[in-house]
Amino acid sequence: MDIFRKISEHRAENERLAWTGTFAEYFDKLRKEPWLAMTAHTRVYRMIASAGTTEENGRIKYKFFENEIFGLDHTLEKLVEEYFHSASRRLDVRKRILLLMGPVSGGKSTLVTMLKRGLERFSRTDEGAVYAIKGCPMHEEPLHLIPLDLRPDVEKELGVRIEGGLCPSCQLRLKTDYDNRIEDMEVERVLLSETNRIGIGTFSPSDPKSQDIADLTGSIDFSTITEYGSESDPRAYRFDGELNKANRGLMEFQEMLKCDEKFLWNLLSLTQEGNFKAGRFALISADELILAHTNETEYRSFISNKKNEALQSRMIVMPIPYNLKVSEEEKIYTKLIGQSDMNHIHMAPHSLKAASIFSILTRLRESKKQGMDLVKKMRMYDGEAIEGYKEADLKEMQSEFLEEGMSGIDPRYVINRISSALIRQDVQCMNALDVLRAIKDGLDQHPSITKDERERYLNFISVARKEYDELAKKEIQKAFVYSFEESARTLFENYLDNIEAYCNWGKIKDPLTGESVDPDERLMRSIEEQIGVSENAKKAFREEILIRISSYSRKGKKFDYSTHERLREAVEKKLFADLKDVVKITTSTKTPDERQLKRINEVTARLIDSHGYCPICANELLKYVGSLLNR
Repeated sequence: MDIFRKISEHRAENERLAWTGTFAEYFDKLRKEPWLAMTAHTRVYRMIASAGTTEENGRIKYKFFENEIFGLDHTLEKLVEEYFHSASRRLDVRKRILLLMGPVSGGKSTLVTMLKRGLERFSRTDEGAVYAIKGCPMHEEPLHLIPLDLRPDVEKELGVRIEGGLCPSCQLRLKTDYDNRIEDMEVERVLLSETNRIGIGTFSPSDPKSQDIADLTGSIDFSTITEYGSESDPRAYRFDGELNKANRGLMEFQEMLKCDEKFLWNLLSLTQEGNFKAGRFALISADELILAHTNETEYRSFISNKKNEALQSRMIVMPIPYNLKVSEEEKIYTKLIGQSDMNHIHMAPHSLKAASIFSILTRLRESKKQGMDLVKKMRMYDGEAIEGYKEADLKEMQSEFLEEGMSGIDPRYVINRISSALIRQDVQCMNALDVLRAIKDGLDQHPSITKDERERYLNFISVARKEYDELAKKEIQKAFVYSFEESARTLFENYLDNIEAYCNWGKIKDPLTGESVDPDERLMRSIEEQIGVSENAKKAFREEILIRISSYSRKGKKFDYSTHERLREAVEKKLFADLKDVVKITTSTKTPDERQLKRINEVTARLIDSHGYCPICANELLKYVGSLLNR
């Protein structure tokens, strides 16, 4: 890659985006593109919506978040629709602080960072272009130049709403530099940037004794006060507080509820009236989305204090729980390891899944639904079908505990333990047992885990180990069955012939004698039992297979061995059960003969080529499954 060519292209792009003109020219732009005068809340919503959406199980998924935040689709849908969308329509929620509240390492900071980076990118597009009065320290909307009594006519002509007034600096410049000729005042396009402090501000609490309110609202410029002679002269004031610089965009309050009270008082009028007080000036208008985040303990302490009622009523609290889906948790760990310098170390398949199973189990609450244990619940949350339970049961469980996901092991702990094991052991490959061992070793060192929780978590590690044992056996099963694929295909076709005869009250030809005989009930049940199809459910299951075959036939498609996932699993399990002794002997023998060695090499090659294993973990898997089968 030619880095200097890229830099040159970036510079050229910035030059292309630059625009400077008079207010009269900007006004002409608004006639054609009135949406340029959108509010900060509208800008954030349009930014999210512009990335597109998909629909899954009746829920809207916003593509804007899909590569960074996992397993929080319902939370994000609620956040976008109930806050950002409503606020973009100028409903009263835009006059509220958005407070993200949730456990540590739950994705709050990631979400805020995404919104900030997203705004920076969006302001570089035609749809998200931001225009401001040139030289304004707050980069304010040029329509503020329109006098109040003329605004109704302008609003009617342009089809926009004008809110807020000129900042003290622009009021003075309009009078002294432009002789009140608003049409001549210069306007420029600005690119939102946290680094350059344009439209994105961040405030972090520190020692209340040393932190000054000027960090939020700006301060007197003592170097110029002697020149201008008054503290109320805008030229002697620095409008560089975070509230000033976040105008037109987003203001992040990190750990907001840890702030000293005096820093929060400014938010009362800013949220409700859209202005704040600074120095010896009239109220200063600001159009910005106030976004704060905190943990649950701080929030409970905050709402218990009666003095905070006024601010509390100006907040919309959005709980951000932990993810509760194993497959999504795995994506989180994959992303975090991929961002590290340790991504050259091979993670054996299912290693991160085993860790994810443990994490999710710690976050779930025991359901009151009869027969529903945590493992079944975990599987249903992850989209697996559990016999005897329907989608309505899943929705009922999801509403059973509103606080579910607000506690448990956080992703940061798991990644810390994996990182520690990677560094300490200096390994080339890590498998699921290594990962679970690392998590277990760290429980004693975790400062906030009680003795009772530790016992619970050790039990969850055992459950995760059992789940991995089943996955490991299934991996070997797949690899062995592939070597006998012709047998699997024959068994599959045989099963289809038998159920067709069964459902149509017909006969089947005996492959040995050629005579017409009754369907082989023992064969059909031996396959169906592998996936838990009960005696009562067998007829419905067989009819469903025939309907699927008919549907494929109408579409001119072939219903083959890989088409029906559950049936394929059943056939493989049946073959594996029949081949169990072969697998057992092959994987556990210390001195394999030539035929066994050939089969081991075939299976190892299959694991490496098709299942994501390396030679080290493929060999370890074979040994481990051999030991499991010998127990």
